Amino acid sequence: MARPNYSGEKRRKELEKQKKKEAKKQRKLENAANPSSTDTTVEGDEQTPTESSL
Repeated sequence: MARPNYSGEKRRKELEKQKKKEAKKQRKLENAANPSSTDTTVEGDEQTPTESSL
């Protein structure tokens, strides 16, 4: 009987995690370079929960 190739699936998952991590790192660098854009994002995030709680 042939065995499933779990190592291939594991490698694929590791690559996905690495891509997500790199994307997050890139977003953080962009936000650090443009602090004014983070201020508007924070304000929008704060308003959203209060609107949904009403």
